[in-house]
Amino acid sequence: MFLFSWLRLRSVRATARYAQRTPATIKTLLNRQADKSLCSSASLDICGILNMRFWLILLFLSLCVPLAAQGDLDPQNRIFWRNERSLGAALNADGWSVIYRDLRQIKPYHRYFLEGSIEGFKHPKETKLTNYYFQGTGSFVFGKLNSTWTAGFGAGYQQEIFGKHDLGGVSVSWFGGGGATVLFAKPIYYKIIVFLPDNFYTIEEQKFDLTIHQPLDIMSKSSPFKGINEIKVYPGLYARGGFSFEYSKNDRLTHAIEVGASLHAFTKTIPIMASDDNKQFFPSIFVSYRIGMILDPVNPGSILDFFRRRREE
Repeated sequence: MFLFSWLRLRSVRATARYAQRTPATIKTLLNRQADKSLCSSASLDICGILNMRFWLILLFLSLCVPLAAQGDLDPQNRIFWRNERSLGAALNADGWSVIYRDLRQIKPYHRYFLEGSIEGFKHPKETKLTNYYFQGTGSFVFGKLNSTWTAGFGAGYQQEIFGKHDLGGVSVSWFGGGGATVLFAKPIYYKIIVFLPDNFYTIEEQKFDLTIHQPLDIMSKSSPFKGINEIKVYPGLYARGGFSFEYSKNDRLTHAIEVGASLHAFTKTIPIMASDDNKQFFPSIFVSYRIGMILDPVNPGSILDFFRRRREE
């Protein structure tokens, strides 16, 4: 009973207080309430838009990041301990190279290797010419004294920097090594035109002599086997280093592009050309392609075994 009387008295006081307000006061209060509701609704709209954009961006990133990070899944059974035998062919700034390499893994991402190489060197002034009066007889390099090539054996170290985790990925490694090398210099013989009386001539095989030979005196080179018994040997050392980019999709095969630099040093100046700028040290840069096979130490096999299994599959 007491509670009912108190509520009735409060409602009467509120009615009297509202009745005392003038129309202007009521209008002002209504405008304030409208402004307040407008501000609150506007702030709610802005917050809602920002929240919606935030969640949309978060959803977009959650969908795109895994797609960007994931390549094609590799269904192959990968070999963990990866020994390798490979053969590479390189173009050098001063010649060519063929390098066989046997790599042995000593711990994850680290391998040492033994290698054997055959390389050819060219002088920067080598230019091929032909005799204007004897077309079709072949070309020759005017002023070249010796054909040169090397045979080397060395060892080195290779470390993987970035691994290949997905099918079609690329692994990046650096490598460096060096060893002993031997340069063979074979004299070059030319077919020299020797004029005789009464406008006759004969052909003689001679070594190049800058004091008497001119370009029109040379018909062509002699046989590459001519002078093989006069080969001279120059011992030396070499060093080679660079980066390897391996991109094979087959886990048992190796396909790699290598770029790097090398240095060959010999005990004497190598007489390649009849000039004063022959060198004793041969710095160079190279790019090579390498193909090989990954060997499993637990289940070793030859390359022929690998291709035989592929045919059976």
